[in-house]
Amino acid sequence: MKKTAEELIQFIKESPDAFHAAAAVTARLKEEGYEELTERKSWKLESGKGYYVTRNDSAVIAFRIPEGEFSGYQVMASHSDSPSFKIKENPEMVVDNHYVKLNVEKYGGMLMAPWFDRPLSVAGRIMVKETTADGKKKIVSRLVNVDRDLLMIPSLAIHMNREVNEGYRYNAQKDMLPLMACGCEKGQFKAIVAQAAGVKEEDILAQDLFLYSRSQASIWGAQDEFVSCGRLDDLQCAFAGLKGFLEAGHCEMEEVSQAGAEEKKASTVPVYCMLDNEEVGSGTKQGAASTFLKDILTRINLATGGNEETYLQMLAGSFMVSADNAHALHPNYADKTDPTNRPYVNEGIVIKHSANQKYTTDAVSAAVYRTICEAAGVPVQDFFNRSDMLGGSTLGNIANTQTPMNTVDIGLPQLAMHSVYETAGVKDTCYLIRATRLFYLSNVAELLF
Repeated sequence: MKKTAEELIQFIKESPDAFHAAAAVTARLKEEGYEELTERKSWKLESGKGYYVTRNDSAVIAFRIPEGEFSGYQVMASHSDSPSFKIKENPEMVVDNHYVKLNVEKYGGMLMAPWFDRPLSVAGRIMVKETTADGKKKIVSRLVNVDRDLLMIPSLAIHMNREVNEGYRYNAQKDMLPLMACGCEKGQFKAIVAQAAGVKEEDILAQDLFLYSRSQASIWGAQDEFVSCGRLDDLQCAFAGLKGFLEAGHCEMEEVSQAGAEEKKASTVPVYCMLDNEEVGSGTKQGAASTFLKDILTRINLATGGNEETYLQMLAGSFMVSADNAHALHPNYADKTDPTNRPYVNEGIVIKHSANQKYTTDAVSAAVYRTICEAAGVPVQDFFNRSDMLGGSTLGNIANTQTPMNTVDIGLPQLAMHSVYETAGVKDTCYLIRATRLFYLSNVAELLF
């Protein structure tokens, strides 16, 4: 379990933002022999092969075409983004002809206080103009990570605000601007980004850049039972889902080689889905509210000889696991948790419920997923918000507006959600990998329909 936690930490280290998270996922898919498809070209899909598609460089959908007939899709969806601060265009601000700080804006709903007094840097993508060998001009995307301690948001000394420990309302435009330099003029930031990306300053046309914490991840506790780092929500689920998806693929190949493709019974198309922009409502072309998942499922159906009716039949026989981390009971704030449904770190996967359908779990989907976890030997917990507290929403209910199918909302229990430094359980990542592997190896339609 500690080894898996170390793999998770490495994955998150490679993923300081959604663009790098997508690159980390596609790198692992390529290593496993998955073929990249593009939405702009026609598809030819072969039985027994795996494929993946990206959109906006920040969302990834991967799938395998089974040997023989298939009756539906089995989807696990997570998200690549985390709350952060996005750097504005023309970001440098000079204070008293001495300090240089950067102008930023909030991305998503975060705890702001933990961002103070820790080393930060910048990562994301830039759009660059290039000239091809035949003289044509192109606009290309380049990942960039300034891989060093570059920025910090210093706290105001208590001597200048004696009441700060009695409550303070942070102002994103005033309090949260990171310090970059002193004793120098404006113009350093773009040069630093260009150098990190290996391009010329004048070739940078636009940017999607975010702050991220440089604080090192930690496995800690009396028995090394906790893992802490940034972006556990939701890269812990994205990582575990990918591991389970790939491990299931290995098992499928062994099954085919042992039994022979002609003897393989009808199955489902396993689909791994990591979408972007969940933290800001999913309403983008690469978010859960977009047609990305619908488009990919439709094209799989068409490329394998189906039509509109078979697509609708496939959806009716499909199942989605919407995986986004869940709140564990906090040891100092137990009263914030529902009286009878109290998830704990390292006690298993959390099934999330909401009467107002902010989570899509119902009796049908909960029963299916609980059955899979039981067969996998994985413990399950339930989460409800207190009845007098509003909770958030996630991918499932939004994605269902485009691809309606039975869906369960689940997550791994964690503390300090939406902090720049979050805490989860070492065991729980392994639990989700194990449950996900069996989910992809099962035919949910046979359980239910």
